[in-house]
Amino acid sequence: MLKKNLILLGMMGTGKSTLGKIVAKMLNIKFIDTDFNIEKNCSMKIHEIFKKKGEEFFRHQEEQEVIKSLKKNNSVVAVGGGAFINKKIRDAILKNSISIWLDLNLKTLYKRTKWSKKRPLLEGENTEEIIKKLYNERKNIYKLAKYKINCDGISKKKIAKKIISFYEKN
Repeated sequence: MLKKNLILLGMMGTGKSTLGKIVAKMLNIKFIDTDFNIEKNCSMKIHEIFKKKGEEFFRHQEEQEVIKSLKKNNSVVAVGGGAFINKKIRDAILKNSISIWLDLNLKTLYKRTKWSKKRPLLEGENTEEIIKKLYNERKNIYKLAKYKINCDGISKKKIAKKIISFYEKN
């Protein structure tokens, strides 16, 4: 039986890829990491794409990759932090998939991302302020997801079980 895709969305550093792999393995279905696929297609890391080709080029690649991934079934799809902000992507996800917003508090997000050199939107003087600004810009759009899980202080295993319980309700 074909089931809708399960889409994990939220800020960078929330564990979408890590949890997506765990959930896909537990459900015995395919896992798709759209950022990983973009890097593969462009033969460079995302921070290099931003540096060499710009954010607009990246967002175009992201739209194509996410829309392509959504055409599959029975998959867990981890999308980049900014993907759900794109109206075309968001509409497609909300129409045909089960979406789950993985949320973390700002302190935890900052802790998980502050040393990362692979997050181009965090390049600058005050990473903490950048994360706060991005989170505040995105949270009202992330709220449109069908489900939300606050991941603070919860083990990966418990979060994965919560994700699966939401998925199995549909």
